[in-house]
Amino acid sequence: MAKIFLHFQPYGKSVMAFCVELWYYFCVRRYSFPLWQRDKRAVVLYDGLKMKEGFIMVGSIKKYVAELIGTMILVFMGCGSAVVLGCDIGGGHLAVALTFGLAIVATAYVIGNISGCHINPAVSLAMLINKKITSTDFIGYIISQVIGAIIGAALLKLLISFGVSDMTGGLGSNGVANVGVGGAIVVEIILTFIFVFTIIGVTSDESKGGVAGIVIGLTLAFVHIVGIPLTGTSVNPARSLGPALLAGGAALANVWVFIVAPLIGAALAAIAFNQLKTPEQE
Repeated sequence: MAKIFLHFQPYGKSVMAFCVELWYYFCVRRYSFPLWQRDKRAVVLYDGLKMKEGFIMVGSIKKYVAELIGTMILVFMGCGSAVVLGCDIGGGHLAVALTFGLAIVATAYVIGNISGCHINPAVSLAMLINKKITSTDFIGYIISQVIGAIIGAALLKLLISFGVSDMTGGLGSNGVANVGVGGAIVVEIILTFIFVFTIIGVTSDESKGGVAGIVIGLTLAFVHIVGIPLTGTSVNPARSLGPALLAGGAALANVWVFIVAPLIGAALAAIAFNQLKTPEQE
């Protein structure tokens, strides 16, 4: 992988290649994978390439890889349930909502102690605003989440190539047809606010650590129950961007709505919680 994406030339490359290069240069080359170390410094060989001597920050790499895998699981399972079941009310609607929620529950208890299990740029933005992560980690998380979402969507497209019918017609991507652009923006801001506000609240209380994953997963499920008939429910820019890039068409043309609105909702949630939190939650 390192040899393939050694030179950073974004033009003329696929989106996936561009994202992987960006991830490699920011997350891998910056922090590096040590094959051996001496004291706190090491000479690093990665995929046979001798790289500069520098401080080792393997913990950051683990966080970024965890976010990549977690987002991939969320997109593959959540959007995958929409692809195979459809999202019609009375059909796959509730099952899809529950699948998204269960994906969060599963990943929260697996990678929560590694990266915090954001798997969502909106959540990472809220944590940055609340000073729970650094700006460097924020960028690393976003890059990893987007790549994970693209991989998840690519795996769904692979399944469809084997003859699986896509009940959504767009890899489970979001849309504005039912409520228009303005309505979609309002819906996504509100739903993301609810979702992120819950996340910040439950993770700010250490006594709720044992049930945080379940609470967050159920919250994601119930915002999907309301949002699926309206926009397909995003509340997660990476979840929307991955399928849209591979589906193209209207999904890609309108994906900006599902990037901007969740980020606004998350920022508002972070600001609101900062004004309401108790001294014990500082």
